[in-house]
Amino acid sequence: MRISRVVLAGVAALAIVVPLAVRSGLPGPADTQAETLREAATGMDLVADFRSHAPSPDARYVADWIAHSHDNMASDFIIVDKKAATVYAFDGQAKLRGASPVLLGAAIGDDTVPGIGNRPLNQILPEERTTPAGRFLAERGRNTHTDVVWVDYDAAVSMHRVITTNPNERRLERLATSTVDDNRISLGCINVPVAFYESTIRPMFATRRAVVYVLPDTKSVQEVFNAYDAATRRRATRLAIP
Repeated sequence: MRISRVVLAGVAALAIVVPLAVRSGLPGPADTQAETLREAATGMDLVADFRSHAPSPDARYVADWIAHSHDNMASDFIIVDKKAATVYAFDGQAKLRGASPVLLGAAIGDDTVPGIGNRPLNQILPEERTTPAGRFLAERGRNTHTDVVWVDYDAAVSMHRVITTNPNERRLERLATSTVDDNRISLGCINVPVAFYESTIRPMFATRRAVVYVLPDTKSVQEVFNAYDAATRRRATRLAIP
């Protein structure tokens, strides 16, 4: 359950204003071309650093696009790979801070049912329990129980410490298994291990917001993020430099 509707109004206003402010600072096509030429000339590799992790092709594609396009506007960012049930946390220069398994919405799907954030939890149907895909300007906040990171406030979707109040759900066991088939259990929120939340997620939001990219289940990453192939752009840039 979320905090009061009075607070919701203020947060919703911020959610409208701030993402537009962030987006307004993104370079246009001509500016992007000039910027990539300058960066290639100075030897910047513009590749996300996953350290020793082997991400899925979609996670690599989106992370490299973020690094190349600066879509994160130098902010820390998080990629939630729903198909792999994994979260990757990066600093503003696309260097990995840490990665962890996660629990996600029980239903496969990339969209949120309109108005679902205002409904009682026991009225959310099984097929409506999705974790929405998209780009979110997330911020630290609180629900009625504890501090969380609000990913999509209007839809009541947050990232938080794994909830273990219902032993029958075996959420800790689900996080510990090697398969991703049992990681779909929540109403839509993103559950992370407590230690990872405290050591990596919580500090990222201590003083500022961060961008969360939730990869899709059924849609393409190009459709959801308007992302491009950064490797192709880098090759084209190198060929364009005399």
